[in-house]
Amino acid sequence: MSDKNEIDEVTGTATTGHEWDGIKELNTPMPRWWLWTYYITVIWSIGYWIVYPSWPLIDDYVKGIWGTTQRQVVAEQLEVAMQERAVYGERLMNSDLETIRSTPDLLNFAMAGGRASYGDNCAGCHGSGAQGSIGYPNLNDDEWLWGGTLDDIHTTITVGIRSVHEDTRFNDMPAFLRDELLSEEEIEEVSDYVLSLTDNSYRATENGTMLFMDNCAVCHGEDAKGLREFGAPDLTDQIWLFGQDRDAVIDVVSYSRKGVMPTWSGRLDPTTIKALAVYVHSLGGGE
Repeated sequence: MSDKNEIDEVTGTATTGHEWDGIKELNTPMPRWWLWTYYITVIWSIGYWIVYPSWPLIDDYVKGIWGTTQRQVVAEQLEVAMQERAVYGERLMNSDLETIRSTPDLLNFAMAGGRASYGDNCAGCHGSGAQGSIGYPNLNDDEWLWGGTLDDIHTTITVGIRSVHEDTRFNDMPAFLRDELLSEEEIEEVSDYVLSLTDNSYRATENGTMLFMDNCAVCHGEDAKGLREFGAPDLTDQIWLFGQDRDAVIDVVSYSRKGVMPTWSGRLDPTTIKALAVYVHSLGGGE
């Protein structure tokens, strides 16, 4: 390290007198524009400390001469939003479902609220895209076990399916093998009949057809298109809730399925249930 200041021959800039292993440090000043920017930011910060809350104290903080914080601004904005939401919420509560669907601003409000409520309460079973999975219905198609009108969907969400609500949707498909109503051979025959309705690789026997008419048609209909008053699915549309391979169908016929959808009455307020019904109705085109 050298204490001697000199002019660098290559750059013509004075050195600081510092040298390490033969490398000399140039005394290059900062650009004027950078220095002025720095000075301005220092002055700005001092002004900011005076005007806005800044310095922490032991049990509080310096309020600033304006006494304004972003937290206060956000709180005021939230208050305004809550007031607007309350107005729309009251309109939604006092409007029937068809009016909501036909009124653009109410529909937009219901769709936004329904989408958020769906994500919080329904996506866990039906999927974030409402595509469903084994045992959980796809809400994007036009097939509805208990009906797909706005009123039907609203009722299903309200009372649930096999839930604790006194008016819950309910049906009880027998477990034909466990309840000893049919033999294993008969169950295979009736399952083949059901599969033959949508897959030509399966052949229905005369006995399988008769077994279906005697044991299944009362709920699914003689044409196997289902009866919504019983929540019995259409067996001719190639939409299978618990799987469409032969083993899955035999298993359902043998042991039945009793899926449960909770009642949302009491868990969600009536306005939210209306918004949710409108949103779900929109997913599959509704009826």
